[in-house]
Amino acid sequence: MNVIKQRRSVREFKKESISKDIIRCILEAGRWAPSGLNNQPWRFMVLEKEKKDALAQFTHYSRIVQGCDKLILVFLDREKSYNYEKDLMALGACIQNMLLYIHQQKLGACWLGEILNQKGRIQQRLRVPKRKEFFGCIALGVPARTVQSGRRRPLKTLIDKP
Repeated sequence: MNVIKQRRSVREFKKESISKDIIRCILEAGRWAPSGLNNQPWRFMVLEKEKKDALAQFTHYSRIVQGCDKLILVFLDREKSYNYEKDLMALGACIQNMLLYIHQQKLGACWLGEILNQKGRIQQRLRVPKRKEFFGCIALGVPARTVQSGRRRPLKTLIDKP
């Protein structure tokens, strides 16, 4: 519960590199997310340096993209899809698994959503096959500073009565 409650979006990073072994473990955490019929519809792409920085033009949050060490892109593989809505939920679970693992490793990440407004242009730029749909982007790095604690609405305000 502590990992869940303490995780925050990190938008500022140190100029430190994250090892390939850690990246592999992050992707492994994502791979173990639940999916309908165990179809595992996610596909990953890890970008660094120039390839990562080239995507900065596709988002208002370019400073986050340029400041992070790596970007993890998550795609829906339509050839593995059996139900679009269920597969989107599985991809969300996949990304959440990765975010929690990243936090547990004392690294920082930000799930970028606004960049999806340019998904067609990004897919063209990266020459991603049409069968794969760009779904999510995680900016990843070593946090530049300690992130503040978060707030949530009281649970009783989120529960509807039958």
